[in-house]
Amino acid sequence: MTNKLHFDITDCTPFAEGHEFGDAGAYERLRGWVRYAVDPNAPAQSTVVDIDKAPVNAEGLVEFSAEVYILRPVDSAKGNKRVFYDYGNRGSLRAVQYFNEAPHSNDPTTLEHSGNGYFFRRGYTLVWSAWQGDLLPGDDRVVMELPVATDGGKPITGMVRQEFIPAEPKFCFPLSGRPATRSHPTTSLDTSKASLTKRRYPASERIAIPSDKWRYALSLSGTGVSGETATRGASENSIIPSPQFIYLDEGFQPGWIYELIYEAHSPLVMGLGHVAVRDLVSFLKYNDVDAKGAPSPVGPVEKAYGWGRSQTGRCLRDFLYRGFNADAQGRKVFDGAIPHVAGAGRMWLNHRFANAVSMAGQQYEDHYILADQFPFAYAESTDHLTGKTDAILKRPDTDPHVMHTQTASEYWQRRGSLAHTDTQGNDLPEPDNVRLYLWSSSQHQANPIDATPVRGVCQNLNNNVNTAMIFRALLDAMDDWVTNDAPPPDSRIPKREDGTMATYKEWREQFPDIPGQMVTTGPAGLPLVDHGPDVDRGLLTTFPPEIVDLDGYTIQIPAVDSDGNDVAGIRAPMVQAPLGTYTGWNTRRQGYGTGANYEFSGSYIPFMDSPEERNFISDPRPSILERYATPEGYVDAIEEAAKRLVSDRLMLEEDIERTKNCASDWGRPRHTTKL
Repeated sequence: MTNKLHFDITDCTPFAEGHEFGDAGAYERLRGWVRYAVDPNAPAQSTVVDIDKAPVNAEGLVEFSAEVYILRPVDSAKGNKRVFYDYGNRGSLRAVQYFNEAPHSNDPTTLEHSGNGYFFRRGYTLVWSAWQGDLLPGDDRVVMELPVATDGGKPITGMVRQEFIPAEPKFCFPLSGRPATRSHPTTSLDTSKASLTKRRYPASERIAIPSDKWRYALSLSGTGVSGETATRGASENSIIPSPQFIYLDEGFQPGWIYELIYEAHSPLVMGLGHVAVRDLVSFLKYNDVDAKGAPSPVGPVEKAYGWGRSQTGRCLRDFLYRGFNADAQGRKVFDGAIPHVAGAGRMWLNHRFANAVSMAGQQYEDHYILADQFPFAYAESTDHLTGKTDAILKRPDTDPHVMHTQTASEYWQRRGSLAHTDTQGNDLPEPDNVRLYLWSSSQHQANPIDATPVRGVCQNLNNNVNTAMIFRALLDAMDDWVTNDAPPPDSRIPKREDGTMATYKEWREQFPDIPGQMVTTGPAGLPLVDHGPDVDRGLLTTFPPEIVDLDGYTIQIPAVDSDGNDVAGIRAPMVQAPLGTYTGWNTRRQGYGTGANYEFSGSYIPFMDSPEERNFISDPRPSILERYATPEGYVDAIEEAAKRLVSDRLMLEEDIERTKNCASDWGRPRHTTKL
């Protein structure tokens, strides 16, 4: 038997009011579903956990479906015959937002949604489809319909561990931790059969919460039908038992780490998410008609590029590692892959009772989940703790060209150094088909439109370095690399051999002594943990996992200059002509886990405006007026920085003027006078 796929397009409408995007012309928008049927016994998907426990149709095939969203040229002959596949992020569409500096929308329809038009002027066909099977409908997210695994028709049960860290007082959470994500339902509402604890810091002793102080229940007070978490107490008649929610009578305290371990049932066959992406992109490249005889919705395709950001960057790395870039006929799927801000992680997906929405694991949040497991690097290396030898890329015939891009935040919170070192921190040679780029002194998520820094629960303003211009330059370089074998810009990463990568102790000696500044206690570590003897088969059986080696793997961070900004990497104009210190870390303020690094936030620590201010507080960093005598001088410095990037093929010529126009709004806190 062979895998089958057909489209069910439910909507086809003009995009951007029919606007003509240069030579590519007008675009149209398609929405609908991809219907899959795959052979559970075929080698192409034999590694999918529990596929042998999924129901089959009369032909013996496993059926599932995924929503799909396409933006294509109305006249396919005017396109560039390239599919850009956006993995999205938790069901949301992200590529147009970041590459085109456009407003975020999961249903882009207007000319405003096209941003600067980059993708459309280039003639790309943009494709999004669902791969994360545990997402719930809402906010126009793309979602899936996956089969539930059973044991001969009987429910499969197993233990599940979930952390909750509220940013504000709450009483109720979905068991998944997120309102938009399906929870694994508990097998029993009897809380004595589960364990709920809280702790102040990750290494703090767990404090047991008595079973009569919490319940499996949903609070209708303040939640509405959406199921969002409650922020105030509720009367008893508005609290209803539910196998998918947890309610704490005294409320969840902000900043504390809560951990629930319970028995769940009815896992989805989540690994089919990889099959869905593989079979869809393969179809678009190699097929003219679907299983029902309908023509391909995108026209001829010569090349396909995959891009994932954060969670989906990890998913793309996992996709490559597990061999899904070879389709069922052994053909290459993605010609180029661009995992962005994935750090050294992969995906908690092809496992029983996986929670794909998880944030992977940082210094304070989401500990010891399966996202960070050896191998970390694209090049082959040996795990010094286990003796295993492996690599992300190990199939030369079907491995794509890879551009791995990450910000400073990934080095501090997502073990980014391990993407290009061995497990003891030694530099690794990169494969010929791989480039790695640090986007210096920037944070995990940079708003491409609004650079206004805010604090939230952090000590510092968040890092607001604008990096959108780098996306466009690197995609142009990727296309030239794949199409014409033209080498892209050399990797730009910190290295031990040239002193641009540092241990925390070395970094601490380099970072300036800024008056009144709380400094991070270090990057997120990565101990070696044991999830049980069957983890390689996708089954977790040790809860919480056993810490085998607390010191674990060697994590390093970029070395910094006298301003505290990263030395190595692609230095965006705002970093070359800084208005402050930009870091990949930000610390939680008092009451929220004081001093611990917060998720993926970086810091913006402004320079003093004048020499008098700087001298008064003994700030070692030159003031703004010592750097730029006039506002025009600052814009000139930004322009020169942009031109250097253009000459290095790390920025497009068209972006110089755009960058200059943004310069006066960059880097300044909301409450101070702009340059």
